[in-house]
Amino acid sequence: MSENSIRNIMDVTLEKLRNMVDANIITGNPIVSGNITLIPVSKVSFGLATGGSDFPSKTGAELFGGGGGAGVTVSPIAFIVISGDNVKMLPVYNELTTVEKAVSMAPEILDKAKEILGKKEENK
Repeated sequence: MSENSIRNIMDVTLEKLRNMVDANIITGNPIVSGNITLIPVSKVSFGLATGGSDFPSKTGAELFGGGGGAGVTVSPIAFIVISGDNVKMLPVYNELTTVEKAVSMAPEILDKAKEILGKKEENK
């Protein structure tokens, strides 16, 4: 396998990812208004994929095909508010994603399913 080709793809993908994400994204630049300072706080999620393959060649030349990609999501989650000696964290409430809703509703769904199955058994 063309190890150098895979390594090159991974190096380029990771370098692009490093360019997108740094510590300043998680805790943003302070915003000062009068005697109040706001510091945004965000959640950063990322994904990375890289792959490749060698292909047989009748000419003896080494053929390689591959690709890589990365994605980043930045979600604001709170603000740190500094006013004089007073420091507070104000959360930002985002709507839950579909998966989060499903996970949070799982116990309720199981209870309903047991209730419905119990009624069907009683009717038999």
